[in-house]
Amino acid sequence: MSIVSRSPPNPRLVLVAAIILPASGQVLNRQPIRGLLFAFFILLLGGFTLQTAAPDVSILGKLAGGIFVYAMAIYDAYKTARIRHEVWKAAGSAR
Repeated sequence: MSIVSRSPPNPRLVLVAAIILPASGQVLNRQPIRGLLFAFFILLLGGFTLQTAAPDVSILGKLAGGIFVYAMAIYDAYKTARIRHEVWKAAGSAR
């Protein structure tokens, strides 16, 4: 039996899910603990920068820490889905 037996989710579906709901891309990639860690750090760093930013900073600047981790979570989910999809395709064509 092959290591990669189940079809991975479509990378574009993972990308859209990750953009709409933070950490859902990791859950679709069957990495729920990783998704929880991303969600935790989004909230943690977003709250930290919200509390420590100067009063005259825009809301985007006040949430910059969380937005940065959110962007990294989107990239991570899509990259993982692309790699898994390509490995699955290669394993299917090798049979």
